[in-house]
Amino acid sequence: MNARAHLPVLAAPYIEALCTDPEGYYVDATFGRGGHTRLLLKQLSRHAKVLGLDRDPQAIEAGRALMSEDKRFTIAHTDFAGITQAVEHQGWSSVSGIGFDLGVSSPQLDQAERGFSFMQDGPLDMRMDNTSGEPLVDKLAKVSESELSRIIREYGGEKFAGRIARGVLQALRDGQMKTTKDLEHVCFHATPKKMRYRGAHPATRTFQALRIWVNDEMSQIDCAVCASMKLLKAGGRLAIISFHSGEDRRIRDLIEKQVHGCTCPRTFPLCVCGFKPTMKWVQKKPIRASAEEIGQNPRSRSAMLRVAEKLGET
Repeated sequence: MNARAHLPVLAAPYIEALCTDPEGYYVDATFGRGGHTRLLLKQLSRHAKVLGLDRDPQAIEAGRALMSEDKRFTIAHTDFAGITQAVEHQGWSSVSGIGFDLGVSSPQLDQAERGFSFMQDGPLDMRMDNTSGEPLVDKLAKVSESELSRIIREYGGEKFAGRIARGVLQALRDGQMKTTKDLEHVCFHATPKKMRYRGAHPATRTFQALRIWVNDEMSQIDCAVCASMKLLKAGGRLAIISFHSGEDRRIRDLIEKQVHGCTCPRTFPLCVCGFKPTMKWVQKKPIRASAEEIGQNPRSRSAMLRVAEKLGET
């Protein structure tokens, strides 16, 4: 396994924020290869429990190996939108903390056959769970140019989304869109020459956007974050690491709705909605990786950590 797999991002602030009760029950909603979970287990007593969730079959294998090492840990094969059912299956009524490390993991990027990276030639797949759902190549065969342009622009923040979408679908029609290198080639040449060597590789944002689309990640986030806030006990923490500004804004807005009280229009003289806040910010402004961490783990460069806490009954 590549060494990068052993470098969970923002590990120290994430664990410090999440672990408030050494005897509590916790959920790692994006287990991956277990980097954050192993660090969390080191901070917990022998009475604590940790549940890991993942939809990647290879992550499940890693989780089962950890289960054999540490009886406090259990792995469940599910996407993170299935968090409520997974927690209920454990017989837990509430939890002390829930953590998310969103996006693609280093081992997934390193495996060309998964189709996540433009650095290696692989199939147009990008599924987190490659045993179910539609691979990228099948979805591209059915999408319109305008919709693909929207996806690349909205999920990737790509300013040349229209040119790239047009190029991708033309290459598909011409039989020249079969691998990740074909996709990378289109992204590179659809980007104006003067912009091709500025900043990140021209394919970076498009690959990110297509991965989010293939795995329905935005809807997953909506469902999982809302469910997580309900599952937390009073004083429980929600810690979320994201790597994309669209994801980060979505997370911020979902939590903000629960942080503020009355939702009535400002023109109303009195509150009629009766809504009470259920969460408070512990870290509203995202925590970013230090220069030292970025040097050791370049993936942490775009990482953003937000932390919120469940309020008690009022």
